[in-house]
Amino acid sequence: MLRVLSQVAVTMVFATALGAAPGNSTPDSKQQGTPGPIQEKVKPVKTKKFQVGKASWYGRIFQHKQTASGEAYDMDQLTAAHRTLPLGSWIKVTNLRNDRSVVVRINDRGPVLKNRIIDLSYSAAKMLGMGHDGVDPVSLEVVETPLIAEYAGAR
Repeated sequence: MLRVLSQVAVTMVFATALGAAPGNSTPDSKQQGTPGPIQEKVKPVKTKKFQVGKASWYGRIFQHKQTASGEAYDMDQLTAAHRTLPLGSWIKVTNLRNDRSVVVRINDRGPVLKNRIIDLSYSAAKMLGMGHDGVDPVSLEVVETPLIAEYAGAR
């Protein structure tokens, strides 16, 4: 009986010691010297008005063809073609017909037609609710946020 109690006591002391080991306890992690959960404040995305005009989209016939940035076109990515914006720019595109918006990355040059200001990937056009005629009025805003710029630089 004494032997069983001794084993239980040793087990309890051992378990208590493990629970008190640094990094195993859950109270205030600042006292432990370990970082707590990351709590970032989300700031609104700053944008700068850029252009208003007609957007079109391109899809399957360009799938996997090389873009001006050197990457293969993927109609399922949120990308776009613009004549003058730097490749890698992030643009908020708003469909003026239904007020839907999407943020796209410029990875190609275009559009070819002079009366269009941007060519969107199929997925971007779908998110904007563009009709099957493939052309809608849009506004473009350049996204100015360090978070987006940092993400783009990490690629």
